[in-house]
Amino acid sequence: MTGHLLGGAGGLESVVTVLALHHQKCPPTINIFDQDPQCDLDYCANTARDMKMDVAIKNNFGFGGTNGSLVFKRAP
Repeated sequence: MTGHLLGGAGGLESVVTVLALHHQKCPPTINIFDQDPQCDLDYCANTARDMKMDVAIKNNFGFGGTNGSLVFKRAP
């Protein structure tokens, strides 16, 4: 977990996304404690875990309109 990176958030998110693909480990979504049992989304709540991933999408929304979306694909 980091503090707010302002316009640098997208760069760090890209690094974390590529490392997640490389190590095949899903980073956690933190502070999720009361999930709706009727919602079947897999949040990877609060702890990282091994997960087979070939493609990852990341979105970042920084102050001042520094927004971006990227799709990364694992190399064969």
